[in-house]
Amino acid sequence: MIFVGVDLGKREHAVCFLDADGREVARPLRVPHTGAGVRRLQEELARLPGPQRVVMEASGAHWLGLGRRLRADGWAVRVVNPLQTAGVRQVGIRKTKTDAKDARVVAELARSGRARPSSVPDDAVLELRELVRFRWHLADQVGDAKRRVLGVLDKVFPEFAAQFSDPFGATGRELLGRCAGAGEFAALELGDLAATIRRASRHQLGRAKAEAVRAAAADSLGVGCLERVARLEVRALLAQLRLLERQCAQVDARLQRRLARAAPHLLTVPGVRGVLAATILAELGDVARFGRVEEVVAFAGLDASVFESGDFRGTRQHISKRGSPHLRRALYLAAFKAVETDPELAAFFGRKQAEGKPYRVALVAVSRKLLARVYRVLRDGRPYRPAAPAAETTLPDAEQVSRASDPGDRSAPRHPRARRRPSRPQSERSERALTAKERAPHSPGGVGPARKPITT
Repeated sequence: MIFVGVDLGKREHAVCFLDADGREVARPLRVPHTGAGVRRLQEELARLPGPQRVVMEASGAHWLGLGRRLRADGWAVRVVNPLQTAGVRQVGIRKTKTDAKDARVVAELARSGRARPSSVPDDAVLELRELVRFRWHLADQVGDAKRRVLGVLDKVFPEFAAQFSDPFGATGRELLGRCAGAGEFAALELGDLAATIRRASRHQLGRAKAEAVRAAAADSLGVGCLERVARLEVRALLAQLRLLERQCAQVDARLQRRLARAAPHLLTVPGVRGVLAATILAELGDVARFGRVEEVVAFAGLDASVFESGDFRGTRQHISKRGSPHLRRALYLAAFKAVETDPELAAFFGRKQAEGKPYRVALVAVSRKLLARVYRVLRDGRPYRPAAPAAETTLPDAEQVSRASDPGDRSAPRHPRARRRPSRPQSERSERALTAKERAPHSPGGVGPARKPITT
């Protein structure tokens, strides 16, 4: 077996050829990222004896085109996570980094048998992922434009944002389209200002708000000499906001159609809606490659990191964040909504806070539970249905506790459960990602027909 390590670059790639004993069987090669460069690499591969395996990192965007061309032409290609090659690169003690050395590191990783291939998405998932990430890019640009507007107002009318619950609502935008600086607002006729506010707010606001805006403008600390420039800046930024929001709406419509065709059941999970659902589906891809919940959790980077040395055992375990940041972001935002709409997740969130967990830590724990639900829905291809509360819960003899008649009653007294052995490590807690109701059999009366219980 010949192991071909490819270090990807923007315009050209470095290639190293190693045999099973780690010896170079051909001179290192540099090929441009073009069709001619790929043909040159294939000619070199064809001259080598025995089977070859091409290995490259999943970094940047160039591995997609190069890997697809080589696979289409019949070559065996394996894509690895850059974190794997980074670990091999740190084995040496010399601080040297060249493209040729990086290509050899990739080939050595494959030769050692430690290269774990990364999942290569199919065309549908790749297209959805590209569309979703573009949607988040647009959302980030919307946020940037709003922050720029507020930054300009801080110079010429810093009191404006405090006059409205949302300075970028219909009323705020209407006023900012006319004026930007405090001097301009103070010079407006009160009746005209009140009429503008009344029309933009659909008669929810009126003369009282106009008087408050005028009073704030009259006593403002804004810099008057910047008002003309600020008016130009604000109008240009508001135009950018309108364009970005139209583009977001266009992308949202396309995502909604794709989501309805690909995974309509995903929308039945509490808190998973719209762009969040599309993001989760795009980043997870085919969930059939995950054998259990822990693998999905690790892919999302929500698994706990472990730090132990000698007799020391780390107690403050942060999540690894080694997975997809886009997936974690969508799950976190979905969990924020789920604790408002799902009673069981809300109760779980409250228990974590009662244990002393900070708000965000408790919300990350909810994200993990939410991911377990998403995984089951996508794996089984059917809607999520919360099970009815069990009338009685059976516990082991050594852990019998007093139980309230209503398991969902948070006011019922809680008794500590005795542990017969230390808790298992995080990697073995697959069922703990699911609540008792989720593990219980589904009862009729929900969405869809009653089915056998779903287990993880």
